[in-house]
Amino acid sequence: MATSSSFVIAQDAAAPKEDDFYPLTKFQIPKGIVLEAGAIEPLPDGTLAIATRRGDIYRVSDAWGDNPEAAKFELYAQGMHEILGLSYKDGWLYATQRCEVTRLRDTDNDGKADDFETFNDSWSINGDYHEYAFGSPFDKDGNMWVTLCLTGSFNSDCPWRGWALRIDQNGKMTPTCSGIRSPGGIAFNAEGDVFYTDNQGPWNGTCSMKWLRPGSFQGHPGGNRWFSLTEGGTDSAPTEPVSGSRIMTEADKIPEYEPPVILFPYQKMGQSASGIACDVSQGKFGPFENQMFVGDVTHSTVMRCFVENINGHYQGACFPFREGIASGTLALRMTDDGTMFVGGTNRGWGSRGTEPFSLERLRWTGKVPFEIQEMRAKSDGFELVFTEPVDPEIARKPETWTMETYCYIFQSSYGSPEVDHTKATISQIDVAADGKSVKLKVDGLQRGHVHELHADALRSATGAPLLHPAAYYTLNYIP
Repeated sequence: MATSSSFVIAQDAAAPKEDDFYPLTKFQIPKGIVLEAGAIEPLPDGTLAIATRRGDIYRVSDAWGDNPEAAKFELYAQGMHEILGLSYKDGWLYATQRCEVTRLRDTDNDGKADDFETFNDSWSINGDYHEYAFGSPFDKDGNMWVTLCLTGSFNSDCPWRGWALRIDQNGKMTPTCSGIRSPGGIAFNAEGDVFYTDNQGPWNGTCSMKWLRPGSFQGHPGGNRWFSLTEGGTDSAPTEPVSGSRIMTEADKIPEYEPPVILFPYQKMGQSASGIACDVSQGKFGPFENQMFVGDVTHSTVMRCFVENINGHYQGACFPFREGIASGTLALRMTDDGTMFVGGTNRGWGSRGTEPFSLERLRWTGKVPFEIQEMRAKSDGFELVFTEPVDPEIARKPETWTMETYCYIFQSSYGSPEVDHTKATISQIDVAADGKSVKLKVDGLQRGHVHELHADALRSATGAPLLHPAAYYTLNYIP
């Protein structure tokens, strides 16, 4: 009996862990600093700027050093209002506050900002707790993007709440996308297109990542009243979706409506999607180059997203990536050397991470995890690409794979259960000669459904199990 127990313990000890590939390094935040990191930005002088929900900005020196205890936090600016966006350009640090984008700089080189300018304040606030504003860096055309949460979950009580705005390098605003509910982060993909996360609530059955295609409607009609302030007036507003319908049913009827790129199945993949980071480190962060990573506040996790363009629309799959963030994951920032900084807070939400706020970093150890690297939609199923060759004998067994599908009700009331469940049948399995990809022919693909795949029994050619054996593909368009 003792021998059997020892064997089980040895087996468990040998099982791959996230720590083996992407260990978390935690910073010790000095007493008296309430960090609640809402945005993170590297600065040219080698420090890291951290903005807080309390309206402060700190500069952190030695943030990339081997000893995180050596990191030094110095106050750079204070007195602002819930900063949820930071970007550096041409000597200025741009901070997206709840009420405006402010740009600031240190003109006398004493380590503190002394020159503050309003860059843009074209939107309004009325004091509601949920009126968040998330700001992006400048895009390839020189525009900053700001996503504005509604007044609460349902309404837009002052101008541009529920919209994405573009602000040019001169500070002029152009209203660009309507239909936003409660954003949690905004960033660009490797091609420079803009994505944001939206959270479960009215017209959002679950949390999601969405593409801010210019001129698009993102699904929640609460802010459409502000078409009255646009050149086209209220006549240019999109048709309101039918409550109780399905996402793709309405997308087929409303040309402006851009369906979610990725739906994050509720509770399975989190409950409050937040910051976005894209890996453009050219392999320094491991085998996921050009993929996007998304935080989740409630689960204190980072998720991984593979996105492709099908019929002119983005869609793709999400995978678990890293759990165990010390607080609720909010801000993500990937730097060019392949370091991902993760800022956390749990104020306003519960989180699995028990600390009220945190700052951590993730780096790749150089070991390649056995993972589903990509999940690509095909006309008759999916092609899976792996980070390591699979065991072909195991991969060819039908019992290695299970797939179910479901969607969410597109409705004006809060959230949705999973509905319209189907069981997809994998009727053919083709393993590539090099073992790095597997094609699954699927009978019963369902347009508009999440296709949930599990491959718990799969092994690599060297016998390793998948680090994360689940994948969730949002199949809006079948190629």
